This record gives sequence, structure tokens and C-alpha cells, in this order.
Amino acid sequence: MTSQQESALLKRLDAFQIEIPSWGLANTGTRFGKFIQAAAATSIEEKLSDAGQVHKVTGCCPSVAVHVLWDFPKGLESVPETLALAEKYGIRIGAINPNVFQDQCYKHGSLGNPDPEVRRTALRHILESVEIGKKTGSRDVSLWFADGSNYPGTANMRARREWFLEGLRETHARLSPSQRMLVEYKPFEPAFYHTDIADWGMALLLARGCGPKAKVLVDTGHHYQAQNIEQIVAWLLAEDMLGGFHFNDRRYADDDLTIGSIDPYQVFRIFHEIAFFEWETGKRPAIAYMIDQSHNLKDKIEETIQTVMFAQELSAKAVLVDHAKLAGHQIRCELIDAEECLKSAFSTDVRPVIEVWRRAKGLPENPLAAYRAGGYQQRITKERTAKNAASGGSYA
Repeated sequence: MTSQQESALLKRLDAFQIEIPSWGLANTGTRFGKFIQAAAATSIEEKLSDAGQVHKVTGCCPSVAVHVLWDFPKGLESVPETLALAEKYGIRIGAINPNVFQDQCYKHGSLGNPDPEVRRTALRHILESVEIGKKTGSRDVSLWFADGSNYPGTANMRARREWFLEGLRETHARLSPSQRMLVEYKPFEPAFYHTDIADWGMALLLARGCGPKAKVLVDTGHHYQAQNIEQIVAWLLAEDMLGGFHFNDRRYADDDLTIGSIDPYQVFRIFHEIAFFEWETGKRPAIAYMIDQSHNLKDKIEETIQTVMFAQELSAKAVLVDHAKLAGHQIRCELIDAEECLKSAFSTDVRPVIEVWRRAKGLPENPLAAYRAGGYQQRITKERTAKNAASGGSYA
């Protein structure tokens, strides 16, 4: 690694931040059931406390994405207390996630529901989430919808599209100048025949139909098998419509596994497309890097730390690509040389430089080992075991 590359890598580490999800620290499960962990967070205070521990050892997770229904049980009334707790644990509230998929009224959809009263109910919740975001100083309102249908002929797809546009436009109109709305997409599940926002093109059209503060959110798990996600990223960057990521990995479809546990080269290629765009254009797009994983079997805090460490590594590797050389190989169609530019960077062990960066920041060289040695896990296990056993693993 050259001194120039090392300097670029250290600069990237200074800038790189990734947001962790509050729900990743609580008991979760599959559609078949929840799996209880003795140390799982059972309240918003415990979630923020756990998130503070992750940031303490990694230094790059200053914010926590929250779910309004689970984390703000009293809506706007909950904000002052939650802000005080976030400050207490050395973090801030990040992306605001409305929940319009859990309540019984959303059986046939939320903003795409044929019943106008259900659409109004969903919109009221989303608009309250926007107001919560204003109070917490959160830039992003992250919108994911489970809307769709399970059988042919049972839903008017064009009418549902119009209802979505109507609700999303009203949401956009309520955003403050510093807020954005991120429209997420998902090809299938829980809707098995058609999903109202099934791919990046649909999300792009809806966002464009709302206004300049609407962007697309890419969940890396929400794609068909073997889909070229970095091409989607490249197109969204070119269109100035990439708002953020929900990072996870998958073996089959929407598995929500740990970042890079299955295909680290794909995550690297995504980061590379962003770094290449920045090199070519001189622009730094406002991209929200967020984690959205199902922490069901691994320990929740340890898995989060492991995820963050690997995300740092893969992001750092991307800036080692010699983009001037790569661009030359591409224009001359020198296929092997161009591919080797990527593979050489991906194969570089960046961990020693990351350890140097951590020492300079007063952080432990090995965040996971430091967390394990700190005694926090043992303490919360003792404190929370009875609560988790009694609660049955609720999202409370």
C-alpha cells in the first residue's frame, strides 16, 4: 500500500459513519416465531444504552435508526425523554421509520389500501413520524411498505399506484427544508403476487413524482437472486436519486444476514461504485449508510460490532482502487487489467491501517475483543434475563 493510498484510506475512515437499528438490539424472529436472548434490550433506554456501547468501541456509529411504533409509544410526547436518553448514552436519533405494516387495519395495505379511512390512518402515522423527525433533528424519514396482493385480479394496481403517489406527495409537502424521505422497495414478501413498490424503478418514479427531497433507499437484501445491485447503485447515483442503504447480506432472498457474511465482494463493489462516482464527478453524494439485519441467533451487540467492523473494512478497500488507471483500462477495453484493479484492492488487508486509525482516535484496536472484556454483556444479561423471560420477546 502506498502512502497516498494509506492517506486516502484514513480520510475515508474519518468520514465513514454507519447507523445501527434500534430493532436489531431487541428480540426478533422470523414469521414462525421469535427467539429470545437473555441480554436483549426490552425498552428504548436499553436499546440506546446498547447502541452507545457499539459507538464507544467502534467510533463510527453516532446515530440510531428508530421505529416509531416500537420506540415512541406515546408518539410526539415520547420525544423529550428519548432525546435525553440518547444524550445520556452519547448518541443521537437517526432515521425515523414509520410502521404501517403491523396493525390489523393494514391487512390489505396502508397507503395502497382500497379503504380511504385506512389510507388516512396510515398517512396520519407517517405525518406524525415526520413531526417526530423534526423534533429529534433527524434528516431522514425511511419509508418501507408491505403493501401488495397475493392473488391475480384481487387488486387494482394502477389505482394503488395513484393512492401511493397521493400519500407520498402529502408526506413530502410536510418535510422541513432539512428533511428527506427515502422510498424503499422490495420485490416480494409479504405480498406474493404483486408488491406495490417492487423495484428501484418504481421507487424512483414515486420519489420523482413527489419532489426534490425524495430519494430511493436500497436494501441490499431486497433483490432477486444474483441481481446486479451495484448497477442499480450506479444508475441511481447518475440520476442523483440514491438516498441511502439498508445493508445486510443474503444467501437466497431477503435473508437479512450479517454484512459480507455471504458475498463480501458484492458489498465492496457497491462501495467501489460510490467511490468511483466521487472520483469522476468530484461530488460527495449525501448517502445514509444504515444497517438492517435480523439479529436472531448471534448475540445482538456482538453481531452489530462485527458488522460495523466489516463495513469499515469494505468501505476502506474501495478507496484503494486506482480509479485513473481503471478508467484507462475501461476505455481501452483492457478487461483483465481492469478487473485486476478491483481485485487487487479487494485483496488488500486494510486491518493494520484501521488499527492505526483507531489508536489515533483513542479507540480499541479490536472493538469486539474490547467489548467482550468490558463486562457490559455480563451485567445486562444479569439485569435483563427475567424481563426477557417474562415478556416473551416483545418489541417493547
